[in-house]
Amino acid sequence: MNREQLLEVVKEQYHEKERLQAELAQLKKMVFGSKSERFIPEVAPEQTSLDFGEALEVKKEEPAKETITYEREKNNNKQKPSRQPIPAHLERVVHEIKPEEDVTGLVKIGEEITEELEYTPARLYVNKYVRGKYVKPEGEKTKVLIGKLPERPLPKCIAGPQLLAALIIAKFIDHLPLYRQSQMFKRQGVDIADATIGGWVNATGRLLKVLYEAHKKKVLLSIYLMADETPIPVLESDNPGTHKGYYWAYYDPASKLVLFDYRPGRGKEGPKQILKNFKGHLQTDGYAVYDEYGTRVGITLMHCWAHARRKFVDAQDNDRERADYVLAKIQKLYALERELKQTNADEKQIVAMRKEKAAPVIAALKQWLITKKPEVMPKSLIGKAIDYTLSRIDALTVYTTAAYLQIDNNPIENSIRPIAIGRKNYLFAGSHQAAENAAIFYSLFATCKAQGVNPHTWLAETLQKIATHPINRIEELLPGWKPESTEQEKNKVEA
Repeated sequence: MNREQLLEVVKEQYHEKERLQAELAQLKKMVFGSKSERFIPEVAPEQTSLDFGEALEVKKEEPAKETITYEREKNNNKQKPSRQPIPAHLERVVHEIKPEEDVTGLVKIGEEITEELEYTPARLYVNKYVRGKYVKPEGEKTKVLIGKLPERPLPKCIAGPQLLAALIIAKFIDHLPLYRQSQMFKRQGVDIADATIGGWVNATGRLLKVLYEAHKKKVLLSIYLMADETPIPVLESDNPGTHKGYYWAYYDPASKLVLFDYRPGRGKEGPKQILKNFKGHLQTDGYAVYDEYGTRVGITLMHCWAHARRKFVDAQDNDRERADYVLAKIQKLYALERELKQTNADEKQIVAMRKEKAAPVIAALKQWLITKKPEVMPKSLIGKAIDYTLSRIDALTVYTTAAYLQIDNNPIENSIRPIAIGRKNYLFAGSHQAAENAAIFYSLFATCKAQGVNPHTWLAETLQKIATHPINRIEELLPGWKPESTEQEKNKVEA
């Protein structure tokens, strides 16, 4: 082995050592470390930050001191923490308690009121519809009259809309698997098979499919979408293990609408079909599947600063000096966004402030990344972070061009979080069809949350109405629907 070959072997072993150390540091952070990505500079806030030689030396003057005296009344009673009041809208069951002594003829001078928050376990009950039958003679024929049953969500199903809503909310919002709910019913003396409950949920998903399609249509009318994806294990009849499917998530920040689209894989087929007619800004992470949308006419691809920041947070153990420098710059961008939000800046002010303060920071950071890239190992964590950010820096700058654009796609990640929590509880979807039904529920419930709508009330009322609601007005049943929504959609299309 000659000298060059030996150097190459040493170099490869060095890179492997760095990779293994980085993986070990990541595993330790996952197990023992904080999950927060908040960056706190090592220097104190009152000090000038070290910009690798750019900072000036600042002399710290001793502040002048003065003595201030005043008088105040002594308060011997320490302020006790106040208890949060019980909400006024809750039903009050009054229990009047009289003294054990005889109070006949005594004058009542007042009363002491003590409130106790109590709970009655959820109960099952039966709606029993009794319909009298009457005979009405009509010539030679007789006509039988009978009252009409209320519309039911699932014909020939014993579950009413409130029960169906409770089951579905418990699973997809409270993450309670159906078999656990079955055990809860048994404690009330009602034995409902797991398969029966699963059938009710699947049938409800099929019932809401038409509403989901209307919802999808509304989401895709947006001119600004955030996109992300998350895995879901799925059982297959011909596979002893589980198949790894994906929920592709799309979020319209303007209308606060969330859409989940289930696909068996993570390939480009999913977004290709969903976004085939989309025009506007598309904000994503760095997943390569989205790269082609940056070259499509009518689509402006933009990236997320939170994902770029995460790369440098991970690289702090590898190269703290360089990682902290970038994190400090990104922190300035987020500080500006907080300031704009707190001051309720209008659209013109937002664009002006971003161009004045954010754009120069990003431009300077771009030059710094170009300079530092040759100085670091490409396969090191800091090298990967620099390459990731530099290759996407133009797409990361797009948010500064319009007031309605956001610095990151954290809202869509927040919408995905319930799925991550849910799969830890129910572990997998029973089939691809079950995963598609779950996408319907997750889409509508995430939109309820974004719109500030009570999901149980909305779902129970929707299940009561949907069977007889005109199909050409089905969007009226969507969470947060308002009559002016149609005009807003028209404006979006024209824009």
